Amino acid sequence: MSVILSATSALSRATGLSPRITVLAGGVSSEREVSLGSGAAAAQALARLWPTRLIDVTAPDLPLGLDPDRDVVFSTLHGTFGEDGGMQALLDAACIVYAGCGTASSALTMDKAATKRAAAQVGVNVAADLTFSAATRPEVGEVIAALGERVVFKPNDQGSSVGLALPEGREEIGSALAVISAGNWIAEPRLVGRELSVGVLGGKAMGVVEIRPRSGVYDFASKYTKGATEYLAPAPLEAEVAMAVQRAAESAFAACGCRDYARVDFILISENEFYLLEINTLPGMKETSLLPMSARCAGLDFTALVRELVVPAVNRLQAARFLANK
Repeated sequence: MSVILSATSALSRATGLSPRITVLAGGVSSEREVSLGSGAAAAQALARLWPTRLIDVTAPDLPLGLDPDRDVVFSTLHGTFGEDGGMQALLDAACIVYAGCGTASSALTMDKAATKRAAAQVGVNVAADLTFSAATRPEVGEVIAALGERVVFKPNDQGSSVGLALPEGREEIGSALAVISAGNWIAEPRLVGRELSVGVLGGKAMGVVEIRPRSGVYDFASKYTKGATEYLAPAPLEAEVAMAVQRAAESAFAACGCRDYARVDFILISENEFYLLEINTLPGMKETSLLPMSARCAGLDFTALVRELVVPAVNRLQAARFLANK
């Protein structure tokens, strides 16, 4: 199902290019409802700038009716098939231009362990971890020996804190392992500190946002329950600390081959110690989401932000048209 919205952009009038922005939302992952909200908000803002339509993706397939000569896809699909390179690969094969990270970097950053390895190679601090599948769960003693008795278990290739567990001690760790029945997982030591998020636009970091869940844990409920979390934008940090976090975000973005935009999350243990948590290449896109909060710190309101997210892809479409017509 698609919803048609329309607008005539100044960019289109100036260049003669009349792209149509196609926003993809929904999807087939556990984050479908979150994605629908992101897609609706992004499409409404984009419709002020370009002819825009919103498509609800209900199957792991390329939507029908995409025109490689006109459509620029802006995906808000979260999770499996959305930000793991699945949709991106189909778009690439169909020669459809899209905003955001390409197939390879999407697949890489969906894998939390692989993301950490890539970031560590350029000097970004990452925590120790164990990765395993449901079929190869480690013994409790192995987890404790590697990570200590306060740990975090989470799926290695999903977002929105789906499946997050924070066991403490031998008994709780054993119980948490026992209920893992499917998927790929990552275990890390539980780091206690201040959670920070940084939007990266065109390779440059925007404002640092601090996340303060009232429960003390930024899980699915804290993310999506109104009033459950306090957000400070910009984060109350010393300038040197904020700059160091921003530089680390830019380094991780580049190390993972990201393109156009992403959101990079850290935990700050002390003024001189912080660790990468993950990179989200298709972050939430409601006006109250973390990436728009980070952008507001840099002077971009929601409409200005979505324009900046899409313009590089519009330029790629224009360049492809130029080469095709030479």
